[in-house]
Amino acid sequence: MVLKYWRRHQWVMLCSLLFCFTLVLVQFNAVNEEQAVLKRLDGLLYDLRLKLMLPFRTTTDLPVVIVDIDEKSLQQLGRWPWSRLIVAEMLEQLTAAGAAVVAFDVIFSEPEVNPVQQVLQRVGQQQLSAQTSSELQKVAPFLDADQRFASSLQNKEVVLGFLFQQDQVAVGQLPATYVELDSPVGRSSVSSFVGYVANTTVLQQSPGTGFINSSPDPDGFIRKAALLIRYQDKIYPSLALETARLYALAQQVKVETAALQRINTVVGVTVGNTLITTDLYGRVLIPYRGPAKSFPYVSAVNVVQGEVDKTLFKDAVVFVGTSAVGHADLRSTPVGMQYPGVEVHANIFEGLLYPQLIHSQPDWAEALVFLFLVSMGVLMSLIFPALGPVALATTGAGLLLLTVTANLYSWQVLKLDLPLTSSLLLILALTLLNLIYGFFSASQQKARIKSIFDQYVPPAHIEEMLNHPDSLSLDGKRKAMSVLFSDIRGFTSLSEKLTATELKSLLNRYFSPITKTIFEHQGTIDKYVGDMVMAFWNAPLDVKDHALLAVKSGFSMLKITDELSQNFVAEGLPAIDIGVGINTGEMNVGDMGSVYRRAYTVLGDAVNLASRLESLTKYYGVRFLVSQSTAQQCQGVRFRSVDKVRVKGKTEAVRLYEPIDPDLLTSPDVVAALQQHEQAIALYLQQNWSEAKLLWTTLQQQKDHKLYALYLERLDQYLQHPPGAEWDGVYTHADK
Repeated sequence: MVLKYWRRHQWVMLCSLLFCFTLVLVQFNAVNEEQAVLKRLDGLLYDLRLKLMLPFRTTTDLPVVIVDIDEKSLQQLGRWPWSRLIVAEMLEQLTAAGAAVVAFDVIFSEPEVNPVQQVLQRVGQQQLSAQTSSELQKVAPFLDADQRFASSLQNKEVVLGFLFQQDQVAVGQLPATYVELDSPVGRSSVSSFVGYVANTTVLQQSPGTGFINSSPDPDGFIRKAALLIRYQDKIYPSLALETARLYALAQQVKVETAALQRINTVVGVTVGNTLITTDLYGRVLIPYRGPAKSFPYVSAVNVVQGEVDKTLFKDAVVFVGTSAVGHADLRSTPVGMQYPGVEVHANIFEGLLYPQLIHSQPDWAEALVFLFLVSMGVLMSLIFPALGPVALATTGAGLLLLTVTANLYSWQVLKLDLPLTSSLLLILALTLLNLIYGFFSASQQKARIKSIFDQYVPPAHIEEMLNHPDSLSLDGKRKAMSVLFSDIRGFTSLSEKLTATELKSLLNRYFSPITKTIFEHQGTIDKYVGDMVMAFWNAPLDVKDHALLAVKSGFSMLKITDELSQNFVAEGLPAIDIGVGINTGEMNVGDMGSVYRRAYTVLGDAVNLASRLESLTKYYGVRFLVSQSTAQQCQGVRFRSVDKVRVKGKTEAVRLYEPIDPDLLTSPDVVAALQQHEQAIALYLQQNWSEAKLLWTTLQQQKDHKLYALYLERLDQYLQHPPGAEWDGVYTHADK
């Protein structure tokens, strides 16, 4: 029994196991490029899950305010960097309002020039009197902005930011660090940098400093934050971590590590009495509170000018940064693309004060994923081939739902971030593979049915019916489509000249290549009525550039007719010619009819107009007419304006065009005649009857054409009886 089961399903079981094995290899770095795709998908699912669970996020009453160097502040106080005098005034206002800690997400790396020293350098002390020079030297200390800002830093809980670089640069002075590692720094797994951009020496009186580097994932999104960075033989804290240290009144940040072969990996950091668990490199997942401006924002200019509610800053932690677009501190995050970097620091800080907000990626997560992939992969490979389509789809959907639910539970309740992509891919892929296998025999039967009915029903329609049985509903749908009508000129007199057998043979020889070219241009045959062919495009399947395909099909039909006509004449049969009309617009399409007989067809005014256009080809003496809506969608096709008409049964005017065969445009005479034709039409619509008549007469002399004669006849009438200023150029056809 087992052997029989294996022989019956062996190929699908082997394919399932092979996919499972490949997925395990990709998940655990054996195939780098594909693993990068998995990581990207994991990131997208992480973002989706984070946003989905935001309404259930624990709220805190932590007083955090962001002072924003926004566009308004830049307009009123000037472009950044501002004078340190303004920054000092802002800091004084914040501390006076009761701010507990102020953290700057900006760098003061260059000393500010003292205006007195600038005057002395430009004018020269020898050009000033001794008294003037002495007075200026006395004033200089009072205008020293750096010293003023440095003085404002004293006796205040302020954190200044600085930036580490991968290039060997050293700007400003690195501060002292209050991070204590429980193992040698040289063996630490913390990310290492070789350069920095720090604040000027005079500003090192600040009680705290932290780096403002971001840690984007490979796709550029900020999901994690590094709390620690190594430079030479020291470990430095991030801006948020240093702010948390000052807020918790802690003397140091202690880093716990664990030995892993020759490296000491980070376990977590302790701020005060609180341990914050990190990954191996000292990073944490950022516990975003919500989209941008989830924290209170205050414009920096309002703070400087003292125009704020000071109770907002009472015992608050203030982050000073910018949301101005020109300052390039807008980040891509799971909760928003243009997310201010300063608010990222605020989110990290809130997580450090409330570690229960931070989700962790446990060391055993990969082992759990490996166990799930192997066990579930083997189980599904063995069981799924025996299930029917409904049971298979239900089981697969149930496993997907169960996996997603367990993942959300781990996130929300256990605060664990577990990878999800590979598990979902395994379930989805094996379910689909077995569904394909289950429907294989049914597909063969469908192919047999299709081969039987292909000669009667368009292949695309057959495929639609087989793949989507629900499309057989009599309820149609409305969509933009193109419809073509064509019939043989003088068919009644033609049929009188032939016997029934000859007529049948002639029509079959005509319809076969005509149908073939319509199918080749992705059209659907609607019906044959006597000598008339009706076809449409963009249903049952969507077709791009359906109007252009319909026009190309019309050109092909005319060429086929010309070739057939020559053959018929050579055989002693009558010559044939056709007229073609095409319109594009909104139509109703679907399977329509009764329980006894139905047809997949199109209905609507747009369909009727196409039929009218085909009839009008005889009136204008042309073989091919299209509406303006069709011509507008046919890039690369040259058209000749024919008329602006109101057909019977329609109240709105329609512009008619004749598509020009691209082969004819190689003749300079044809191109020149087309230009004259368009000029004549323009003069006609402008009621410039005399000049229009001259052009039409010239064209008629060059080539006798019914269209030219029609316009000359109208012009003679209008010259004798002008239609008046209200005339809109529309000609009304009383007949169909």
